[in-house]
Amino acid sequence: MHFSSQNFINRELSWLEFNKRVLEEAQDTSNPLFERLKFLSIVSGNMDEFFMIRVGSLHDQIQAGFKEPDPAGLTPEEQTKKISFKAHELVNVQYNCYNRILKKALGKENILFLKGKELTDEQKNYVQDYFVKNIYPVLTPMVVDQSRKFPLVLNKTLNIALLLNKNGSEDCYFATVQVPSVLSRLVDIPCGDNMRCFMLLEDIIKMNLNSLFTGHSIITSSCYRITRNADLTLDEEEAEDLLLTIQESLRKRKWGAVIRLEIEKGMSKSLLSIIRDELEVSKEQIYEIEGPIDLTYLMRIIDMEGYDHLRYEAISPQVSLDFAENEDMFSIISKKDILLHHPYQSFDPIINLVHLASNDPDVLAIKQTLYRVSGKSPIIDSLIRAAENGKQVTVLVELKARFDEENNIHWAKRLEKAGCHVIYGLVGLKTHCKVLLIVRKEEKGIKRYVHLGTGNYNDVTARVYTDLGLFTSNPNIGSDASALFNMLSGLSEPTELNKLILSPLNLRQKFLSMIKNEALNARNMKEAKIIAKVNSLVDREIIEALYDASCAGVEIHLIVRGICCLRPGIPGVSERITVRSIIGRFLEHSRIFYFHSDGDTTVFLSSADWMNRNLDRRVELLFPIENENLKSEVINILNISLKDTVKARTLNFDGNYARMNRRNREIINSQEVFFDIASRKSINTVNNYKEVKFKSIAAY
Repeated sequence: MHFSSQNFINRELSWLEFNKRVLEEAQDTSNPLFERLKFLSIVSGNMDEFFMIRVGSLHDQIQAGFKEPDPAGLTPEEQTKKISFKAHELVNVQYNCYNRILKKALGKENILFLKGKELTDEQKNYVQDYFVKNIYPVLTPMVVDQSRKFPLVLNKTLNIALLLNKNGSEDCYFATVQVPSVLSRLVDIPCGDNMRCFMLLEDIIKMNLNSLFTGHSIITSSCYRITRNADLTLDEEEAEDLLLTIQESLRKRKWGAVIRLEIEKGMSKSLLSIIRDELEVSKEQIYEIEGPIDLTYLMRIIDMEGYDHLRYEAISPQVSLDFAENEDMFSIISKKDILLHHPYQSFDPIINLVHLASNDPDVLAIKQTLYRVSGKSPIIDSLIRAAENGKQVTVLVELKARFDEENNIHWAKRLEKAGCHVIYGLVGLKTHCKVLLIVRKEEKGIKRYVHLGTGNYNDVTARVYTDLGLFTSNPNIGSDASALFNMLSGLSEPTELNKLILSPLNLRQKFLSMIKNEALNARNMKEAKIIAKVNSLVDREIIEALYDASCAGVEIHLIVRGICCLRPGIPGVSERITVRSIIGRFLEHSRIFYFHSDGDTTVFLSSADWMNRNLDRRVELLFPIENENLKSEVINILNISLKDTVKARTLNFDGNYARMNRRNREIINSQEVFFDIASRKSINTVNNYKEVKFKSIAAY
């Protein structure tokens, strides 16, 4: 069945709606002040990536003369215009929140941002001394004249543009000064007891511009910042050395076309005219900012000591009771499958398993995929130790993990130097699946231990991303994991796996088959139900299959954190589909799929979202949860998420999101409930259980 463009929501506009929901968390007075600052900072970081990648891609399509409409019926040019309108609106709301609400709230906590005119004489002397000793030696003023062309302005750097003339002359010059990113943008200024005062680095530099251009007069000055197109396509087929090709593409990012120009409110027309002409930006690409450009610096405020009352109450990830027994992890995993729910349950068992394997004389081989890892990854250290101990260590490091390329190149080189076999992935495909395979020699022969996850092997993000991970010694899954690594490291292509479903081989077909099976059951008057939790829902074929299932009578509940191109509530099309988005303290990242299957319930976890790239252009895994107790746990996670009335929003027919109507409903924050559950099942509370403060529902 074919559905018209009116049945779809544009991907980019849906993403802006997602960032709007993040911004709502900054506006939400029930969140602690520093957490609201964090959400505001995240909005700025999200917008940077959105312009660099998504808007950059549309820019390329327009330049190439591509005019084909997307599933929602919008051409690249039409999308760009709608994006500009929505993005300008979003930025205005963001800075209203900062200037009128959060900055004032910080002031009430005696945290102040000072301007030059607000400084006392003592503070002025301090600032002047700080400039001379710490800032001036780093600055490089760049003047544009007949002998010096307009300099390269680097992506996402903050700069000060100015017009100046030589004393006694009418000749006018343009100059620009990059605000050094190597220095802290927030400068502590001495002030009274129980107070914290700051000046922004750019404000200190602007106070001292005359010292950079002696013999000249400053006519006007303003801050500006550009965002460049970073959606650079790699020609992997022509690349003899993928690592070198990736490194070269990173260097090219600074040369991409300017996609967005942010300027300080009140910039003079003459100054703006020069910048616009040189950077070749249109009026729609200019964002006039009433306040500090780029609010990501607020993360520094969030980390200040002495303000715990302005943050969420600290919680510690709980250690699962499954690991309470005084046995090594191999013995524990041999007995049963174990499921962990992060960040409510600790990520340490995964770190410990790799560490144990690296030193265990019976372990013969360790194989692992790494997509994004932390800056000081203990897993990397253990893999290196394993290689040094003579074990066969194979690591797939995905060099094409966007914005983590440099970090992954660093780890790849270090692993290779230690003697690990490092794979850089398959040509044309990103390897996004999360799998760890340990091969061990035991009394009864070779045994394989496997960990499969929905999230990255990153000990830092595991404390803030919600993900699920499965430990198993199931021989069928172990065999499948070996076949997967053989495919990744050689030319072998698994024709038929026992339990795992793999993209781009058959994952799309598996999803479509399960959705169509529910539709068939509904048409045969059987109970039919689908629940899916993903980060994004974009793929047209999946959406149309869900529409068809809804028409057949299938009850469908979708929990989609970010982009959702499906439009619920269309009469005769999607009346039986609901869509929720949960934005809270932790980033919802797990991918869960439930199919009623005429009472023979099937539950899967996956590294894949319902997006074209995940189903067609990435190596992804879908894996079943077959243990009945674990299956019930996963279904409970879905049910609690669907009952959230605090952090959930529902998607309406018009593409907008609304907070849940709490009338006659229990107040439920699903993330707090999950921590409550983890606390009750943890080693920490077996003998000395303390009542958790969070409200929770009785059903769990």
